[in-house]
Amino acid sequence: MITVSNLAIQFGKKPLFQDVNLKFTPGNCYGVIGANGAGKSTMLRLISGELSSTKGSVTLGPGERLSVLKQNHYDYEEFTVLNAVLMGHSELWSIMQEKDALYAKVDFSDKDGMKAAELEERFAEIDGWNAESDAAMLLSGLGIKEEFHHRLMSEIGGKEKVRVLLAQALFGKPDNLLLDEPTNDLDLETVMWLENYLGNYENTVLVVSHDRHFLDAVSTHTVDIDFGKVQLFAGNYSFWYHSSQLALRQQQSQNKKAEEKKKELLEFIARFSANVAKSKQTTSRKKMIEKLNIEDIQPSTRKYPGIIFTPDRDPGNRILEVKGLSKTINGEVLFKDLDFSVEKDDKIIFLSKDPRAMTTLFEIITGNEQADSGTYFWGQTITNAYLPMDNSNFFQSDLNLVEWLGQYSSDTTENFIRGYLGKMLFSGEEIYKKTSVLSGGEKMRCMISRMMLRNANVMVLDAPTNHLDLESIQAFNNTLTNFKGNVLMSSHDHEFIQTIANRVIELTPKGIIDKITEYDEYISSEELKERRAKMYS
Repeated sequence: MITVSNLAIQFGKKPLFQDVNLKFTPGNCYGVIGANGAGKSTMLRLISGELSSTKGSVTLGPGERLSVLKQNHYDYEEFTVLNAVLMGHSELWSIMQEKDALYAKVDFSDKDGMKAAELEERFAEIDGWNAESDAAMLLSGLGIKEEFHHRLMSEIGGKEKVRVLLAQALFGKPDNLLLDEPTNDLDLETVMWLENYLGNYENTVLVVSHDRHFLDAVSTHTVDIDFGKVQLFAGNYSFWYHSSQLALRQQQSQNKKAEEKKKELLEFIARFSANVAKSKQTTSRKKMIEKLNIEDIQPSTRKYPGIIFTPDRDPGNRILEVKGLSKTINGEVLFKDLDFSVEKDDKIIFLSKDPRAMTTLFEIITGNEQADSGTYFWGQTITNAYLPMDNSNFFQSDLNLVEWLGQYSSDTTENFIRGYLGKMLFSGEEIYKKTSVLSGGEKMRCMISRMMLRNANVMVLDAPTNHLDLESIQAFNNTLTNFKGNVLMSSHDHEFIQTIANRVIELTPKGIIDKITEYDEYISSEELKERRAKMYS
């Protein structure tokens, strides 16, 4: 249990948030949400004690242990992978070190024997004899093969380090667990494993994530950090989002009577509860259904960008044809003899175990890179807008936002450009900010503004949710779901894919799997799992 009392933190003259009074209890997982810069990570650092608060306190239950997902991937370079995980339980690791030191003594005394007995007793109490096997199971669940368990951390790659540190945080089932973006760099199978693990976790969990599907799968409550306030709501992210939007619409409606509003809210709760009960979510914590009530439904003050794509014309019947396309990089086959046609109304998610495959394909069909062989052809009615994963080449100059966006517009008047920047939440003097000082999220919003100016009927999107906050992801998602043109995309965002894509094309070194289906059906099909395994073997 974690109790937060009168907590406040201030950087300079402006408080980030203040008067925070919350209690986080065992058996619940709290999804922490908020715009970029709102203080999500700061809240976790205050609770962990890494940061000191300006005012107030954070207390744990008596004798409880708190574990935090470490962000520095190079802190344990001289330790083996297995030992790095064991170090997640500091008391256990300390006892192991002390025992080893005692037993290594040449002049082992009676006093040493008594101390060793005390250590052995405590070691057994905290399940020390199963520690190595438990750590190994966590590593295997997170995709770290046994052959790597006894290698040094310095000998494994960055993506593997992320998984080891996650295993370290989970090790020993701490009473209180703090996870900041735990799904970063995890593949689909590992995210699903983590969803299942946290869904059955009996202690207290706080998690910050931009992955809405993950938040929905594990969270019983939502902690919303917004405009200096920190509020706690029962229900997962989807409940918070849809209920706050409903409450906002009701607030804006002057004609509805209080009784009608109450009825509408109760009907919403009933629908949501039924959906959760029938869902495929891995979480076992359905207790939140009984706890949902009208008091939890409040309009949010959060601002969402206005992402609006208005094609100049509808796409014709001929969209894109790809014939015999092949590409190899440094001797590795990304794809070979690629053949597919994009049909009207197709919204395609491209998958591959090698993310370079999607990026390279998109770079080829948008004219930025050459294939080794093969051809592609866009239909005459088609205008495409491309959002690359790496946008650094677009921000080499020292232009301000108005000047930068004006490069891509036939109308360069400031009022016209200001309108597009305003849709992406750049207001006031912000529009004169230099592009050289933009954050990753701000650059992505600029790139989306550029796409809107294209008036395209085909969107080519390479990892479009990277660097975006939940509000921008939600707005982007809603727009593409209703977009009348075609979408070709790659993404790690489960909810984004599931709600947009109606076709899956997986690129493998042995060819493609092309299926008209929803994403959830694709990844759950046993037949397709076997086929995918053969294509990568």
